[in-house]
Amino acid sequence: MGRTMKVRKDDDVIVIGGKDRGKRGRVIRTDPKKGYVFIEGLNIVKRHQRPRSVKDASKGGEVGGIIEKEGPIHVSNVMVLDREDNKPTRVRVDRSGGKRKRVAARTGRDLD
Repeated sequence: MGRTMKVRKDDDVIVIGGKDRGKRGRVIRTDPKKGYVFIEGLNIVKRHQRPRSVKDASKGGEVGGIIEKEGPIHVSNVMVLDREDNKPTRVRVDRSGGKRKRVAARTGRDLD
């Protein structure tokens, strides 16, 4: 995956495929090397975690148990929402003026 992803952190997206199809959320993290995005409150997975340094749990040590966290969703299963009318759109990169900027393909509005 040598290409850059057109979905960035803090983008509002809608899921178009998978078990969370139709749900909306905000991107909290991206993994461009693998092509995944992590969306706030979606694709929740349970992770069994062993406690680390229990003595320092009050200072920020990790607590053990079953932890629920966001799982990865492939970038092809999400679409960016246009901020103006809250509808899904594809993203294209406009290189006019010597600078790159992301533009909504449906309306031509600036996304950044």
